[in-house]
Amino acid sequence: MLSVSFTEVRNAFEFVSSGSPAQHHAYINKDTGEIYWTSSVLTLEEEVPDDLETSSNYIEVPHKNELKLGQSFALSFIDQELPHEYNFVASLFRKRGAYRRFKDMLQYQGLLEKWYAFEAQASDDALIAWCQENGVNLTDTEQ
Repeated sequence: MLSVSFTEVRNAFEFVSSGSPAQHHAYINKDTGEIYWTSSVLTLEEEVPDDLETSSNYIEVPHKNELKLGQSFALSFIDQELPHEYNFVASLFRKRGAYRRFKDMLQYQGLLEKWYAFEAQASDDALIAWCQENGVNLTDTEQ
């Protein structure tokens, strides 16, 4: 069975999710558990296999949007914490810079730390579930 450190998978997930869905990628080697990182916008020093994107020997680490942790996730937090602001926050996400404005609003409301905790827990839960669905045994989960 494929075993990988959850910390390494989380780091790869955060890298993939730090850009738009097509900018950064990470792949887990099904045989060794090694994780390879690529980017269309950054120059990475790491050597990667030639067949990384075409071989079935690798599992691509998902972007947060694939795990439903993007805009709809932020809106569910608002629905839970500030339901009267839902329409306003939804309108923020129709423009560039939405997450910065979203976080500025949360800071103003005193909810930024609560958002970060909510986001971190949900990300970990979704990533663990994704790993289980893809046969990745995690070696260091705290859960």
